[in-house]
Amino acid sequence: MTGLELGALSLLVMIALIYMGMHVAIALASVSFVALWAYKGNVLLALSLTTLATKDSIASYSFGVVPLFVLMGMFVNEAGLGRDIYTVANSAFRKLNGGLGIATVAANAVFAAITGISIASAAIFTRIAVPEMMRYGHTARFSVGVVAGSSVLGMLIPPSVLLIVYGLIAEVSIADMFTAGILPGLLLSVLYCILILALCRFAPGFTGRAVVTDGGAGLGLATSARLMAPAALLIVLVLGGIYGGIFTPTEAGAAGAFAAMIIAALKGKLSWPVLWKLAADTGRVTASILFLIIAASMYSRMLGVLGIPSLLAEQLTGMEAGFTMVLLIYVGLMIFLGTILDSTSIILLLVPLFLPAFTGFDVDLVWLGVVTVIGVEIGLLTPPLGIACFVIKGALEDKSITLRTIFLGALPFALTMGLALLAVILFPSLTLSN
Repeated sequence: MTGLELGALSLLVMIALIYMGMHVAIALASVSFVALWAYKGNVLLALSLTTLATKDSIASYSFGVVPLFVLMGMFVNEAGLGRDIYTVANSAFRKLNGGLGIATVAANAVFAAITGISIASAAIFTRIAVPEMMRYGHTARFSVGVVAGSSVLGMLIPPSVLLIVYGLIAEVSIADMFTAGILPGLLLSVLYCILILALCRFAPGFTGRAVVTDGGAGLGLATSARLMAPAALLIVLVLGGIYGGIFTPTEAGAAGAFAAMIIAALKGKLSWPVLWKLAADTGRVTASILFLIIAASMYSRMLGVLGIPSLLAEQLTGMEAGFTMVLLIYVGLMIFLGTILDSTSIILLLVPLFLPAFTGFDVDLVWLGVVTVIGVEIGLLTPPLGIACFVIKGALEDKSITLRTIFLGALPFALTMGLALLAVILFPSLTLSN
């Protein structure tokens, strides 16, 4: 069996194992090991190669950025900053037709700039925004759809864990990836707001007619500033520190985590049991991410030994596939795999496979990273494995809202993400990369 045949078979087996319920990291590692064993015919050599991959994959100082940003997100969540941000946004937009939805998008955009984890946004705003939107007359379908759609901003607006993972796998600057995600993230936020306004104006049967009876003047500038101050402080500290050259991304994660801890403590949210719980949760999330990266390193090394990247490049050259065709295949695979895999897994599977082909076209890997993140994030909203939708279902207090309702509500936002993806592909300057 040739390397290409064995590589194709291993990919199919891997997807089948994942679809049957095996953990992604275990599927990646085990299939990579067996493929190396079958190709080399020597179990000790296969074991040696996978052991080296395990040792080398996360030895870099750069990987310290993962647990630090995760820990910062945990403290931010515990401090209740998500609720404060939504309260301010809701006060600002509540009288606009669709204002509650726009407030959810705005709050998610700000929350994304201090956490970078879509799943956290989905869980938090499901409990905050969905009951509020339904209380004022919006349909359940629209309410959960707005939360599902806007939650993906956490993986595009920096600091984003997914941008970090891509940067580590593609070996590009994480600071450059953060810079590249700013304009596309803001563009997607604006497109979501336009979508909400259009739906409320032209499809009231889908959105419901919200009636805001509060005739007050809102929170006022002083109260809004007080509620937003902690979030603004974290954004300036972390992103300002990175872009100002004061911190490396890893150091910025440490500074952000410490500042978030101080904010949570000042708000009276911390105790020794809470600190222990947050540390344990951070450890579980970090271990999960790093285990995936280790397994992806095994997979990448297996592909290299089998010669799959060069063989794939030769096949594409033989097909006379130009850059546009390769990009279409890449994006198509991302969206397809998004129906069965989570975002991190898709990046770990496809990026090592296609990176040599894109390098041959002299592609800007930072721009490619933004395209990749938007493409795989569409999968968070699509069945059968739209993880954001499942998180929302689990966080809902109203258990009568079905998973089908959530997917239907998220559909317009998934289509809007496709529009944002097209814009980034057609206008690479949006990523501010060279």
